[in-house]
Amino acid sequence: MTLKKTDAQWRDILTAKQAEPVAFDVTRRAATERPFTGKYESHWADGSYHCICCDAKLFDSATKFDAGCGWPSFSQAADESAIAEHRDTSLGMVRVETVCAQCGAHLGHVFNDGPAPTGLRYCMNSASLDFVSKD
Repeated sequence: MTLKKTDAQWRDILTAKQAEPVAFDVTRRAATERPFTGKYESHWADGSYHCICCDAKLFDSATKFDAGCGWPSFSQAADESAIAEHRDTSLGMVRVETVCAQCGAHLGHVFNDGPAPTGLRYCMNSASLDFVSKD
């Protein structure tokens, strides 16, 4: 993680971007938005998804798929160095947390039940993402 800021600075950045109200808690406190409530869960436009905190490119829309889980899901990151993974033992289970490699923002979790060829499902919080249209 190369980009560090205070909580107040992150709040100011998210406010300036008109991020969802839960964005700070999701990205800086590892909260989770409720399923089927995020603005990108049913979003299918052509473009790319970026970190809401630092604008790092995380996913291309071509890798987005409907996992039926209630959160936007992707089969691979835009670049293997864009996302860092950490072991997460919260909630009495073992999962793999995903964070933005550039600023450490919590994004969601990655699971091994996605489509071929990767077999991965990056299950992300809409509140941690910003969409950039291809046009």
